[in-house]
Amino acid sequence: MALSRLQLLKPPHPSPLLFPTISSPPRLLSQSRSLAKGFSTRRLFCSQSDGSLEDSGAGESSPSIVGDLLDYLNESWTQFHATAEAKRQLIAAGFRLLNENDDWDLQPGGRYFFTRNMSSLVAFAVGEKYNVGSGFHVIAAHTDSPCLKLKPRSASSKSGFLMVNVQTYGGGLWHTWFDRDLSVAGRVIQKASDGSFVHKLVRVRRPLLRIPTLAIHLDRTVNTEGFKPNFESHLVPLLATKLEEAQVKSEDKKSLSISSKSVHHSLLLQVLSEELGCNVDEIMGIELNVCDTQPGCLGGGNNEFIFSGRLDNLASSYCALRSLLDSCKFPGDLANEQAIRMVALFDNEEVGSNSIQGAGAPTMFQAMRRIVDCLAQDYIGEGAFERAIRSSFLVSADMAHGLHPNFSDKYEEHHRPELQKGLVIKHNSNQRYATSAVTAFLFKEVANIHNLPVQEFVVRNDMGCGSTIGPILASGVGIRTVDCGIPQLSMHREHYNANWSFVSGMQRAGDMRQRRCGYRLQTFHGLLPIFLRHR
Repeated sequence: MALSRLQLLKPPHPSPLLFPTISSPPRLLSQSRSLAKGFSTRRLFCSQSDGSLEDSGAGESSPSIVGDLLDYLNESWTQFHATAEAKRQLIAAGFRLLNENDDWDLQPGGRYFFTRNMSSLVAFAVGEKYNVGSGFHVIAAHTDSPCLKLKPRSASSKSGFLMVNVQTYGGGLWHTWFDRDLSVAGRVIQKASDGSFVHKLVRVRRPLLRIPTLAIHLDRTVNTEGFKPNFESHLVPLLATKLEEAQVKSEDKKSLSISSKSVHHSLLLQVLSEELGCNVDEIMGIELNVCDTQPGCLGGGNNEFIFSGRLDNLASSYCALRSLLDSCKFPGDLANEQAIRMVALFDNEEVGSNSIQGAGAPTMFQAMRRIVDCLAQDYIGEGAFERAIRSSFLVSADMAHGLHPNFSDKYEEHHRPELQKGLVIKHNSNQRYATSAVTAFLFKEVANIHNLPVQEFVVRNDMGCGSTIGPILASGVGIRTVDCGIPQLSMHREHYNANWSFVSGMQRAGDMRQRRCGYRLQTFHGLLPIFLRHR
């Protein structure tokens, strides 16, 4: 029985459900089992024919990380929500929240983290045998994705419709945002009852906005000359018809009155206030993304694909976070560790990282220096921080371009990463990636020791090359860095309707068996904890 869109949009069901046994090619599912402790209880799958549930029986064979990743994606509509979910999981795992404004009291064996701007995060675990000058083992990723963002003055009207003015953020495939069930999410600055101001996260789960395409009857050449919208005048979501103004309750008309000086539509503010449980006049400011309401799910003939928005780069962020949590889950996990295990999740990578919450800011390196100084205690010596950096290694984790079967000529002939064939090491002689021969060798050696496959990617000479936070972090203080990623298709698309983004390579460390399920997660989640522990 297929799930309706309304069912998919409902909040998580409180009762635990079961993940199916994977034997013969698995059927698509409408429900799932509850998640591992410390992770959210929401998991979405595509529809199936009879709607029945199957008990997995042996928990060992249940690839729970797949459902956990889907939950993380579906919770993380924005960079703010992704950071909040990471914060929740870290606190649940026993990490201590630090404040950048306070003095830090750090101890060997301790686990800590802090956030900045509610959209970036640095978490770390100190080895119990830490010595001054020992290095950092770091995984860095980013929390943002290309999207549409509301303009500071978003309210506009045209031809009897209430419109919402938006800005393009990053290098998105903007034509894919047309004719989707869209909504808004982000953060609101709210005035509290005591007169103070607080940040609140908000997410409107129901379809609220839509950007309609022009009918082919009015654009006869669209299939021959291409769809060429003007992103300023055509990429404007519809909120409602002006008729909706008359439906506002009379008692709300004073606070919701619409005038030429209105910054945002009163109807939009009313929807936000209902979600937040506050009055409209308590909303002092908003920072909202336009988001697709369709949840991520499994798909494909063998359930081997993950269809979801924001896989670039929340898939890497999740793997980094989960790897840190898994690598210091038990009391003895840090007992013999001399180094510091760290994960850094940054905002604004899609627009260059030059912000206070981006990788261009010295956030991570300031944290490293404070950690070294705090742990040095009575140490008398020279260059403790500099020696620590020279003993460190950073994995810049960002999604990679998987080989597209319909456009194979767009790839360099000898560097065509395939889906489900392993993690991708990225190279570029012009330093668009930070990988060197040494860091690539070290990465591959660790992978080979643990029988984990890797691939390599180089862009064609007649095409431009993207970049990552790797070169920014590597050049910031001189830390050895390798750029790597999970291969996917349709990068920077809005959602999955051809956005068949495939996560391959995240099997638990130590479990090297090849699994029958098509979405077998082989290397990424297995390799990252190894790097965090590797000496």
